[in-house]
Amino acid sequence: MTNRSGNHPPTPPPTSTAITTLTQSVSFSGPLPHPNLLAKYNEVIPDGANRIMAMAERQSAHRVSLEAKVVAGNVASQARGSHYAFIICLVTIVGGFVLIETGKSIYGISAIILSLATLAGVFVIAKKEQKKERVEKSTALEKRGRA
Repeated sequence: MTNRSGNHPPTPPPTSTAITTLTQSVSFSGPLPHPNLLAKYNEVIPDGANRIMAMAERQSAHRVSLEAKVVAGNVASQARGSHYAFIICLVTIVGGFVLIETGKSIYGISAIILSLATLAGVFVIAKKEQKKERVEKSTALEKRGRA
């Protein structure tokens, strides 16, 4: 349609529509549900939150108990290994002296030297490993401190 002046009718201004999307993400990590969820358990299960807390406490105590047993077992194993190594080394040294006494001095001296060298080698290697482990642990602690 045209108006008297021959122009087309004015077009209405364009309308703008804005769509806004809001996304919210919540994360919670740990052995227990988020506190808000934990409170809702009481609505669904009578005393549900307390039961969940008791379960978490029992699991934690169980884990601590297992870790204590593992540590105690490792200590006992290392002690047994040290005792067996001492006995083997002692038998080898005594055997070396017996060989020397029976006239086989080269074999006896070799047994004694090899036994003592093995002990010294194990000691040196163990000390290097302990130092390496301490350095790694201190580096890891420093990284945690910076984070």
